[in-house]
Amino acid sequence: MSTTSLAYTSGNKAAASQWAVETHGLTKRFGENVAVNGVELLVPRGCAFGYLGPNGAGKTTLIRVLLGLTHADAGTMSLLGYPVPKRRDVALARVGAIVDEPRFHGHLTGRQNLQILAAAREPAARDRIESPLARVGMLHRADDRVSKYSMGMRQRLGVAACLIGDPELLILDEPMNGLDPAGMADMRDMILSLVAEGRTVVLSSHLLDEVERTCDAVAIVDHGNVIRQGPISELLAGASLALQVECSEPDRARALLEGTNIEAHIEVGQLGLGITLPAGTARDVIAEIARVLVEGGISLYRLQEIQASLESWFLQVTSRLGDSE
Repeated sequence: MSTTSLAYTSGNKAAASQWAVETHGLTKRFGENVAVNGVELLVPRGCAFGYLGPNGAGKTTLIRVLLGLTHADAGTMSLLGYPVPKRRDVALARVGAIVDEPRFHGHLTGRQNLQILAAAREPAARDRIESPLARVGMLHRADDRVSKYSMGMRQRLGVAACLIGDPELLILDEPMNGLDPAGMADMRDMILSLVAEGRTVVLSSHLLDEVERTCDAVAIVDHGNVIRQGPISELLAGASLALQVECSEPDRARALLEGTNIEAHIEVGQLGLGITLPAGTARDVIAEIARVLVEGGISLYRLQEIQASLESWFLQVTSRLGDSE
């Protein structure tokens, strides 16, 4: 995607609030199914925020409730400081969103679709078509019919459609869908550039690795519940500590460590040991592991701390939740 800048006018700032999105006790039911379950969500302004969970976790339903596309059964919510639904019209004038997947008139060109959308907004929006098309890398295909577009191209056009309103907040539902690795990298760079301009981008996704590369903070959702939220760096600080140990005699090495009072889960692999230590383990324990092995006559070839990923942390959290049920 091009990095052509789109002027961001901050003159009409929304209601004073540190949160771009704020919900309390937000609940949505479909019969017996609770799709959004008492969600407490706080999205800071000016960041990339991931709403993260497996397919069917309730991510899209939450977005639909926030945008007023379906009503909430309980709770309160606000966008950019404006209560929704009471001041939905004012809030949504400052919001750009993609829900489910972008939908356009297939018999029209990309440019024509954007012209129709711009005509429904303030007059200035009609002058904001070229810049968004350039920014998402679609100028060269803007005059082709949308029916000829790939899914990835529709995703790009969807983001361009969001940008014609010069939004303070963008809410993107699975924006990486249909993109190849290069397209994902372009989308990531574009999201980061939008945040650098002071906008807030909320993206829902089940692609944990991509969210980790893109977002500053996340909320983890499962079965309609937000089970954790906060800055990624803080969340990962609470992850267990993993070590990869390459050594001689891995089986005997495991026996030596299991004979100590070191609290660890140890697995033997082809190259050595995989050791998992509880979150908060002091770093002195790593030195103790090395000492036990060396003094036990084990040749130590490599001892490496494996940095926790968002995916590994997510699996730890969800497995603990499963154990407690």
